[in-house]
Formats: sequence, structure tokens, C-alpha cells
Amino acid sequence: MKHGVDVHVGKRIRHRRWMIGMTQQQLADKVGIKFQQIQKYETGMNRVSASRLWDIAQAVDVPVSFFFEGLHEGEAAASVEGDILADKEALQLVRAYYAMPAAQRRQIFELARVLSDAA
Repeated sequence: MKHGVDVHVGKRIRHRRWMIGMTQQQLADKVGIKFQQIQKYETGMNRVSASRLWDIAQAVDVPVSFFFEGLHEGEAAASVEGDILADKEALQLVRAYYAMPAAQRRQIFELARVLSDAA
């Protein structure tokens, strides 16, 4: 049975990987494991050991604490309520937004703000 903390950590691994545009295979190669193991970590089917989590954090350039953000003591945390990054389309949009030059990002931001105010 999956533990809520393992599921949460796995989701954070997947979200960070998506945010930086990395495939499971690329992450697996950086960490020195097979991509199937990354799949199991991301679904919470397998627990990530401390040393492996350290390696993953280095591979995706975040502190280890990143994977525990959003957890609260005593909670099983099977899901993160209101987690917009759980939507793959939202992640793709964020990734595309940050790939733009700053001036274009500002224009897109202003356009989105105006459109959302009109809705």
C-alpha cells in the first residue's frame, strides 16, 4: 500500500522534472538507474531512499527539502489540494512562459491579466 508521504515526494519529483523539461530517461541516466524506477518513485509505488533522493535533488537542481514542501506534520498527504502543477497543460504553459524573453513574458502576463479580468 502506498504511503501518502511517498506519493507526495513522487509527485514533487515528477513536477520538478516536468518544470525543467527533463524526461524520465534523462533523470534516470543522471542518477544511474533505469527509467522504470523513476516511474515507480513518481507514483509512490517505491520509496525513495535518502541517498537516492539526494542524487535526484542534485540532478534536478533543488534542495532535498523541495520534495517535502507542502507536507504538514501528521498528514498523510495523498494529494496536494489546489496544486495547479498537477495539470500537465499548466506545466507546459509555465515552461513555455519562462522560455520567452522577459519583455515578451511581461506582455503575455499583462494580456492574461486583462483577459482574466474580462472573464
